Amino acid sequence: MSLLEQINTSEDIKKLSRNELPLLAAEIRSRIIDVVSKNGGHLASSLGAVELTLAIHYVFDLPRDTLIWDVGHQAYAHKLLTGRNKSFDTLRQYKGISGFTKMKESPYDGFTVGHSSTSISAGLGICYAKYLNHDPSDVISVIGDGSLTAGLAYEGLNQAGDLKRNQIVILNDNDMSISANVGALSSYLSRTLSAKYLQNMRNQFGVFLKSLPKIGDDMYQIAKRWEESFKTFVTPGMLFEAFNFDYFGPINGHNLDHLIDILTNIKNPDSPVLLHVTTIKGKGYGPAEKNPVYFHGVGSFAVDTGKSNKQSNPLPSYTQVFGSHMVRFAKTNEKIVAVTAAMPEGTGLTEFSKLYADRFIDVGIAEQHAVTFSAGLASKGAKPVVAIYSTFLQRAYDQILHDVCIDAHPVVFAIDRGGIVGEDGPTHHGLFDFSYLRSMPNMTIMSPMDENELARMLLTAINHDGPIALRYPRGKGQGVEILEDVKPVEIGKAQVVSEGDDLMIIAIGQSVYEAIAAAKELAQRGIFAMVINARFVKPLDAQLFLEKAAKIKKIITVEEHMLAGGFGSAILEMYADNGMTNLEFKRIGIDNKFVEHGPQDLLKKEYGVDSSAIVAAGLELAGPDLTRSDLTRTGADGIQKNA
Repeated sequence: MSLLEQINTSEDIKKLSRNELPLLAAEIRSRIIDVVSKNGGHLASSLGAVELTLAIHYVFDLPRDTLIWDVGHQAYAHKLLTGRNKSFDTLRQYKGISGFTKMKESPYDGFTVGHSSTSISAGLGICYAKYLNHDPSDVISVIGDGSLTAGLAYEGLNQAGDLKRNQIVILNDNDMSISANVGALSSYLSRTLSAKYLQNMRNQFGVFLKSLPKIGDDMYQIAKRWEESFKTFVTPGMLFEAFNFDYFGPINGHNLDHLIDILTNIKNPDSPVLLHVTTIKGKGYGPAEKNPVYFHGVGSFAVDTGKSNKQSNPLPSYTQVFGSHMVRFAKTNEKIVAVTAAMPEGTGLTEFSKLYADRFIDVGIAEQHAVTFSAGLASKGAKPVVAIYSTFLQRAYDQILHDVCIDAHPVVFAIDRGGIVGEDGPTHHGLFDFSYLRSMPNMTIMSPMDENELARMLLTAINHDGPIALRYPRGKGQGVEILEDVKPVEIGKAQVVSEGDDLMIIAIGQSVYEAIAAAKELAQRGIFAMVINARFVKPLDAQLFLEKAAKIKKIITVEEHMLAGGFGSAILEMYADNGMTNLEFKRIGIDNKFVEHGPQDLLKKEYGVDSSAIVAAGLELAGPDLTRSDLTRTGADGIQKNA
């Protein structure tokens, strides 16, 4: 039996000798690589944090002590050590274990995560709750250096330094972005200065200096400044000292003996402590060490080569279409500025960043800043295009409303990953944007049915004089031709895709194709549905919808979005406001629940937003009186054609 197979709890790890821990680390890496090569996932970050994870579990009393992983990208080793080794093959699979930490999944998961930079604030809240409950146990927040680009992290640091509770923050620096002075001296100093007796001696010496008549306070301040100056010379820790954290580091995050020593020294602190460790993303797997960006979030791959197992698909993704047309439009429009929040590759802007470096801004994991920064750009004549995933744009709600919409600044929001995104689960599905955006005055919202319409809508957005959101899904396009001569769409105008007089199906985004498929099946049953590509959530094409509803009283709306406050709600409100209350209505969308992780197509079926759900709604609305056997009015594909 391997060492890993013997581990189910932190207590099992403590039974091992220090000499056995490197072997366990190797087994953990092998297990992570094997499973992620099949399932996909966040590989490089988790490989880089294996020794740190082992040391934390070896030293602290988990789950009595609370461990919080920021984002959760680094937590695969943590899962393997806490009773999930046997189920690890189900990682990110439907009904399997989550790719992030999840409180409902294990008592060892101190907080449910998925978005960046929350660990310090959440950890401080947990720490203060323990204080109120007279619970002396530790709280450990592990945060990556990338997550320190978000303002929330500094808000947490600021409050933690003020409350002065016993919170431990571990900064996992895996990109050398902070630690300019890593080396044996700083590592030695950190391990030495963290020793309890030296901390006590320093505190006692401070009390002694302050007690000296007349010169005590001055002597204490001189000694303090000397200590701070010395630390600054050998470490980059003064930023954290300014937040009233005791700083230790940088220390090699792959040296288990050093990690265990220093964690033992700093456990049960009297005030906030920050330990700075340096790690290598992808540690132990050559391809991931060489290309940590690609292996940060990767699909299935061959372990021996690191090459993707994904079968080639000639169809471009929506993200690729967006990126290529940003480059195309920027050639003739010098006002275009691309803005993203630490996702240049994920949003398709890599080529743009190379060709137009002066017009490409990556603000880091700081969506709020990205939006207000873009409002400032727009106020002086630039045309900022803010490319952010739907789930992350939620973090900038107030900035969109207050800084962009009040003065109607012409900011384009390119909202990638709208709808169900797959294996990353409830923290990443983009299912809320229609609801919160359509309530904002001056905002225009549109969503393309395919990649050609995406290109047209991007041009429309760039030409628009006001806030506008372009929302598109994850994944490949529909395979339609992208016309060379791109023409903008008319704001607020829908498109009748196919004719029918029994039902009206009004769909938005790529759900239009689900509606087309459903209409074909309904036609085979003698029920003829008109399909409309709404194109816009706001403004709606009220004239068209009212005109058609005057003849067709049975209506279905379709959206890959929450039903509450979404596209279907907007259509219902429009009809009610115009006195049309004699309609039979069905809304297809996500009920008021979070969507779990799994393959996109499976989740669409499970949560009732695919063509079969539309067919079922159509049959229910139509009733037996509309079922016909005469199909002579249809075309060859079973759909009446749009004249």
